[in-house]
Amino acid sequence: MTSKVYLTIFLCGLATWLIRVVPFMLVKNFKIPPMLMRFLSFVPVAILSAIFVESLLIYHTGHWPSINFGNFLASIPAIITAIISKSLLAVVVVGVIAMALIRFLGLV
Repeated sequence: MTSKVYLTIFLCGLATWLIRVVPFMLVKNFKIPPMLMRFLSFVPVAILSAIFVESLLIYHTGHWPSINFGNFLASIPAIITAIISKSLLAVVVVGVIAMALIRFLGLV
C-alpha cells in the first residue's frame, strides 16, 4: 500500500514539474510575437482577480451569492495599499494584519 502512495506522490510531483518547466523550455527556442506577449501579460492579473472575487463571495445553492464581510473588510486596506505602494509583499502583509485585527475584534 505505501509503495502505491509513494509512486502517486512522485508521479504527481513529476506532472507538476513538467507542466511548469516544459512551457519555459519550449518558449526559450521560439520568438513570441509581441501581440501574444501583450495578451499573456494580462494572465496574472486575470488569475489574481478571479481568486480575489471568489474569496469575496459565499456560494449558496440555488440562490445568489452573498458577500463574505470579513474578507471584504480586510480587502479595503489591502486595495488601498496596492494602489499606493504597488508592492505585492506590502499588500499581503496589510491584508493578513487587517484580517487578524478583524478576527481579533470579533467583527466576523
